Amino acid sequence: VVLYGAGASNTSIARLMITDGADPKKIVMFDSKSTLHKNCERYKNDPRFYVQWELCQITNPNCITTPEEAFKDADLLVALSKPGPDTIKTEWIKLMAEKAIVFVCANPVPEIYPYQAKEAGAYIVATGRGDFPNQVNNSVCFPSILKGTLLVSARKITDIMAIRAAHSIAEFAEQRGIDVENIMPTMLEWELFPKVAADVAMQAIKEGVALKNLTWEEVYNAAKKDIMEAREITQMLQDKEYITPIFDEVIEKIMNDVIQTLQ
Repeated sequence: VVLYGAGASNTSIARLMITDGADPKKIVMFDSKSTLHKNCERYKNDPRFYVQWELCQITNPNCITTPEEAFKDADLLVALSKPGPDTIKTEWIKLMAEKAIVFVCANPVPEIYPYQAKEAGAYIVATGRGDFPNQVNNSVCFPSILKGTLLVSARKITDIMAIRAAHSIAEFAEQRGIDVENIMPTMLEWELFPKVAADVAMQAIKEGVALKNLTWEEVYNAAKKDIMEAREITQMLQDKEYITPIFDEVIEKIMNDVIQTLQ
C-alpha cells in the first residue's frame, strides 16, 4: 500500500487500515519531502507530529524513499495530498501491480486524472469528484455514524465503530452490485443510511460505550423513519417551489466553471 500525503486524512486512514488488519510493514507513506520510516528525523522530537512519528516506527521497514521503489508492484494507492493533475505521475502508476486500485482524492483536481491512471494500467480509480466514477465522499459515512451513535447514546465514536461503518457500506455495495466504475454507494441511495446506522449502533453496544440497549431493528426503523420524513418534507418544499432542486447537470456546470477558473 502506498499512502501519498501524511496529513490528518491519510494518517487516520493508515491507523484505521492497520487496526482493520493491514500489515504496517507493507505500507509506505509519503509526505511533502520524502517517506516516513524509522530513520526519519523530522518528526522525532516534535510533539505536534506524534502520529507521524508513530507511523515512522511501524511502516516502511526497508526505509524506501523514492516513488519508483514504493510504487513497484503496489496493489493500492491512497492519495490525499495536493491537487494535480501531475502530482501522481503516470510512470508511477505503470509500476503498480496488475489490477491496481488507485484512490486520488484531492479536490477540485485529483492528483492524476482517472483516464490517465487507467491508461497507465490502473484497474479501479476513485476520486473526490462527483462528475467522475467512484466518488469518495464522507457524506456517505458521517450521517449514519452520527445517527447510530446518537440513537444508542454512545459516549464516543471508536475506531472500530468507524471500521464497522466502512464494512457496512461495502456490504451494501456488494449486495446491490458493483463494477470497476461503480464500487461504492452515493448519497442518493438512501437505503444505505439506516443499515449503516444500525450496524454502527450494534458495534457501540458490543464495545460497551452505548447507554441505550436497542436492537438492530429498532435502530434501523428509527433511522429509516427520520430519513423518510426528511425526504417527504424536502419533496413537498420542492413541489411548492419554496426550494429549487439541484440537478446533476447544474452541479457539473459548477464544477466545470471552478476547473476553468483554476486553469
